[in-house]
Amino acid sequence: MGELNRRQALLSAGGVAALLAAGLPPATAAAESAAPPDPVAATYLRVLLRHTRWAEQQFDRAAGIYPAKDFTFAVVLGNALLLTRDGYDAATAGIEKAELKAHTLATIRHFAASNLLAGGGEWGRRLFFDTTFQSYFLLAARLLWTDLDEVTKQNVERITTGQAAYTTALGTRDDPTSGGWTPNGLQGGYQGDTKLEEMGVYAQSLAPALAWAPGDPRAADWGAAFGTWSRNEGGLPAADLANPRLVDGRPIDANTATNLHDTFLVENHGSFGPHYQEELWRTSGRNAMHFLAAGTPLPEVLTAQPNGELLWRTMLLMTSDAGEPLMPMVADREHLYGRDVIPLAFRAQVLGDRHAAHAEAQLAARLEPYQAYAPADRITKFSGEPKYEPEARAELAISYLLHEWRANQRPITPVTKAEFDTHAAGAADFGAGPGLLAHRSPAAWAGTVTKPGFVKFAWQPHHDDWLFVLGGANPMLLPATNIAVKERHATTYAKVRDGFDGTVGLLRFDAGYAAFATLPTGSAVYASTGVAEGEGVLNVYNLAMPGVPGLDGDRTYTAAEGTVTIKAPAGGARTDDLTFAPVTARYVRMLGVQPDPQYGYSVWAFEIRAGDGPDLARTGTASASSASPGKEAKYATDGDTTTRWAVSTSDRPRADSWLAVDLGAPRTVDRVRLNWEAAAGRKYRIETSPDGVTWTTAATYRVPALSSTKGRLDIDGRAGITVTGPNPLTVTGDHVTLSDGPPAPFVAELRPGPAQASGRVTTGATAVEATVTDGFLVLLNLSGTAASGTVPLPGNRLYRGEQTLTRTGTEYSYALAAAEGRIERPRFTLNGPAGVKAVVRDASRVELTAPSGLLPVLVTVTPDGGRARPVLLPPRRTVPVVFGDVRPYPLADRALGRTTFPAEPLPPGMSSPAAAVDDDPATAWRPGPDGRMVVDLGAVTAVSAVELAWTRGRVPATTVETSVDGVTYAAADSGPARYVAVRTRWKTGDASLSRLSVRT
Repeated sequence: MGELNRRQALLSAGGVAALLAAGLPPATAAAESAAPPDPVAATYLRVLLRHTRWAEQQFDRAAGIYPAKDFTFAVVLGNALLLTRDGYDAATAGIEKAELKAHTLATIRHFAASNLLAGGGEWGRRLFFDTTFQSYFLLAARLLWTDLDEVTKQNVERITTGQAAYTTALGTRDDPTSGGWTPNGLQGGYQGDTKLEEMGVYAQSLAPALAWAPGDPRAADWGAAFGTWSRNEGGLPAADLANPRLVDGRPIDANTATNLHDTFLVENHGSFGPHYQEELWRTSGRNAMHFLAAGTPLPEVLTAQPNGELLWRTMLLMTSDAGEPLMPMVADREHLYGRDVIPLAFRAQVLGDRHAAHAEAQLAARLEPYQAYAPADRITKFSGEPKYEPEARAELAISYLLHEWRANQRPITPVTKAEFDTHAAGAADFGAGPGLLAHRSPAAWAGTVTKPGFVKFAWQPHHDDWLFVLGGANPMLLPATNIAVKERHATTYAKVRDGFDGTVGLLRFDAGYAAFATLPTGSAVYASTGVAEGEGVLNVYNLAMPGVPGLDGDRTYTAAEGTVTIKAPAGGARTDDLTFAPVTARYVRMLGVQPDPQYGYSVWAFEIRAGDGPDLARTGTASASSASPGKEAKYATDGDTTTRWAVSTSDRPRADSWLAVDLGAPRTVDRVRLNWEAAAGRKYRIETSPDGVTWTTAATYRVPALSSTKGRLDIDGRAGITVTGPNPLTVTGDHVTLSDGPPAPFVAELRPGPAQASGRVTTGATAVEATVTDGFLVLLNLSGTAASGTVPLPGNRLYRGEQTLTRTGTEYSYALAAAEGRIERPRFTLNGPAGVKAVVRDASRVELTAPSGLLPVLVTVTPDGGRARPVLLPPRRTVPVVFGDVRPYPLADRALGRTTFPAEPLPPGMSSPAAAVDDDPATAWRPGPDGRMVVDLGAVTAVSAVELAWTRGRVPATTVETSVDGVTYAAADSGPARYVAVRTRWKTGDASLSRLSVRT
């Protein structure tokens, strides 16, 4: 998309701010006000109206303003939008329009005057986090420009230009008032904490001045600084150095930052948080709205973001069915719906991305049910800091404005769900450092997570981010997230190379091995030697959030032994009433067995009684294994429901924390009540003692609601699991344990549909597990030594390697290296007598040998997805059968499907170099004048040859280059290399490159 001029902005539907900026009278602006331009925008308007109830609860009537604390005053942007658009509903908002306007204008006057840049002393200028909220504040002022007094207008303009002057004067230095928040100059950084966000904030602080004061004599310097920070946000030298494209007049290959892992993954808060993978477009959305509202041309970098599309591919891989990212590591940004709207709105409405438009629509569909859930009206209720609430309001308002601007442009039609799921599908190993092996199939998302403190095998059928709890310290399959990984073995399968997408993550721990194989059907296979007690953990969301699929207030679990329905806890908190046979004791305690995985144990009230008698704990003395400051044990027995006991921060992972009460003398008791905070114990015991030394169990929480030894479990009709192993599977509250007992080997097959019969097959080796799941053969060597043998398989499907037909199926021969996991797709089916041997070389070639005998044998062989062919096998002779119309997967070309550079935005005249490695003869890379492309093999590889194939026409002069670091290249077509480049002397009319192949 080219530059967006002032006229386009003025003509856009509902462009009130642009009209005001043009000096048009308020009546004209009001006349242009219109109903929401589309259903998604209408949702945003309704959510903002209801959210006004929360905003008004924050209004400080004594001061006559919304307060400065947590930047609450930023609610003025949402207010300004509501005040300048049709459809204001005082009943929904909880306040009359005139009163809301008075509150808003008073707040704008106050904070415009109190900003440091306007001569005040309350806030502003500081890049973190003031300028983010300053951006919202300035946009609100512009929406209400004609209602502001002249002094306030002058202050707003001083803030706008003063911030740009301040930021530009810093050069590439740190902001002295922002503490440790620094972009590290233009070098950036990516390990643990990307500097993408920090560079984005520097750019963000400059955008309002460029938009609203483009005629300022300092604007050229502001623009240069804005472009420098913006172009480097997604900096990755291996990609940038391959791209000479000019953006705002500066070449991408002049970038200096390294803000991304070389797998195009972003880390923040010490781990991969997909929420920050979106940061590039979150910042761009805020910035773009100033330009669009002011009618000032967009800087090119906002629509031609270096490496933006490769970052977005990673984002797509992590997207849930709600349009927000799945968060398998950190949990503090999960379900942060307000903040997750604006990146999607920017990509959809400004960049015209139809896939982002689908994701945005899905997220918008969740907003109103989510907002209605307690605490009602809020839109950041599950995560984040207090300042996220006014921020979310502002970002919804900006997202609405982006839709409004788009209304008179070419409409963006979202893709269908099927199109989105197909486009987003893929598998990627992001490396041991980032600690993520991820796979998104059309039916599920799965990942092997190995970042220290976040070790888990994650699976989310149907991409339903409200089914299993993925984030933070919540365990998945492995019973804890802090188990130290001693070895990580990761394998990815790609459709373009292997004919299917899949992954195998195989990990070694001190206590043994566990592996996770993910299939293109959405199913997964988990196998373990028995890493720890209570393995195979799945925590299930159970909420009453009508309107969100699955959250209807209960979850139903079905096993062979019966069905149980678990009701959602009332109000989100949990109160446990436990009764037991009367016992005489002086001491009573809660002894933890399994803590809340995120926060340990915390109790509002611990009550001890005999029948309906008084609470004996009130007159007792409480003690605990540990406590956080201000949350000592005594606060659990003081009768005050607003105080509580909580374990110390360091003890949160500790299972056996305890809270005890000394009753002062032996008393007869028969019941306790624990009123838990959010950190509710998953399992614990109530114990009594005569002396505080010797303890006897009186009651246990919880007795499983369902225990099954039959090995099948249906979870609310959304997931089906089949388990083979010695321990029962249990459902306790919203906690599923697939191997509930002491450490023991077991295998679980997880499907995004009904549970099916076990596909586990015997291997003859203790450490080797095998299943036939959805037709795929999964082989896992859970040991440190190589293993080989044969495995009986059902049916007549043939897999790569050697097998022999039997009366009941086939006998397959396997050989696995130490700690190797493998997935084999069925390549053929074979109908014939027992004894026929088949050796599958690839998906197009199988060698068949007749069994001993005197007569020929007639068999029928059918390639997967192809036509059957009869084959006559002479006695004891091998006959090769080749299907020339079938791709011979797996393909040996190491370049296939790999990441290529330049990435978008591409140099003039060049088409995407990915077309040279997509295994599609109908596509080709057009180099453009003297174009050069690079393919990233993913790791240093011993290259034996590089082959080029061209379309018809004159083949340009070319040079093949290789590099191990993506920075320094040498002319070579063999040797150790991670990056392989093709440099051309291409001219108009020359041939295009249809295939670049790398052989090893």
